[in-house]
Amino acid sequence: MGGDHGPSVVVPSLTRAAERLAGRDVRFLLHGDGQRLEQGLKHIGAAAERCEVRHTDLVIAMDEKPAIAMRRGKGSSMWNAIQAVKDGEAHGAVSAGNTGGLMAISKLLLRMAAPGLERPAIVASWPTLKGYTAVLDVGANVQSDAAQLVEFAIMGDAFHQAVHGSTRPTIGLLNVGSEEMKGHEEVREAQKLLREGGFDLHYHGFVEGDDIAKGTVDVVVTDGFTGNIALKTAEGTARFISTLMKDALTANLLSKAGALLAMGSLKAMRNRIDPSAINGGPLLGLNGIVVKSHGGADAKGFANAIKVAYDLAASDYADRIAKNMAYLDRAIHTPAAEAAAEAV
Repeated sequence: MGGDHGPSVVVPSLTRAAERLAGRDVRFLLHGDGQRLEQGLKHIGAAAERCEVRHTDLVIAMDEKPAIAMRRGKGSSMWNAIQAVKDGEAHGAVSAGNTGGLMAISKLLLRMAAPGLERPAIVASWPTLKGYTAVLDVGANVQSDAAQLVEFAIMGDAFHQAVHGSTRPTIGLLNVGSEEMKGHEEVREAQKLLREGGFDLHYHGFVEGDDIAKGTVDVVVTDGFTGNIALKTAEGTARFISTLMKDALTANLLSKAGALLAMGSLKAMRNRIDPSAINGGPLLGLNGIVVKSHGGADAKGFANAIKVAYDLAASDYADRIAKNMAYLDRAIHTPAAEAAAEAV
């Protein structure tokens, strides 16, 4: 019921999602205004047969504060969707609604899988010259210690395998330089843990900001403060370049003719960087799968968020995280590590 468009986007997206997941046993539980949802299902054809509507009158507003969403949200469409994951009735929840509310309710109902995390980490799939790079955290955990950065690396590795199909993703720590002595203490300590902790991870080393778009590694790990600034800067730069290109290609008859000749290549480029193609940011670190869709996503974009949730649910994502979390627990509780912590 949330997002900029509510059921008018979510319901039609189910047709696209069903097509992308053809041949796979997937069903949809729709939580919200039963009358509006049932009306929408009449217009989506065969996909409606896979749907079940769960009516509720309660909806969390897009501008509602997280604390209020938790206190008043019980029985709302968002709450009920996450509750279905907790109860094992659904394998994942997808919402375009209030981000703060979604994160707060998800944490309350599902709890965190790792005790060190304050709140779920948000991952972004970043188009690069080589494919897609998973960048996390991009806004949830503003400050992160070394152990939390390693947790992000573990979750990013499992996410990239499940969603982008890599077999052994390369992982980099975002830093101000690639040299060993660069960066603050937490980043250097995270590097030491990743190199010496015995993880089943392909750790590359430090990477810099320009390495993200190059696709130097498959997973870029950073704290939420830095990650959010990087994400917003990239989004702004993309809009800036897109506007310049549009102005240049429509400046006069000659440029319009050139644009017409290059239409195929321009469409391919547009599809490559289309936000709808990468919509869907999982809240990583929860004991359950919750995917946040962009509030302004269209049906194509919301269908992609559903596909992300399906890919995570159908993979060994949780088992892979649990395996490497056990390595992390051993690495930070060795006698040497505990002695170093006491000395600090």
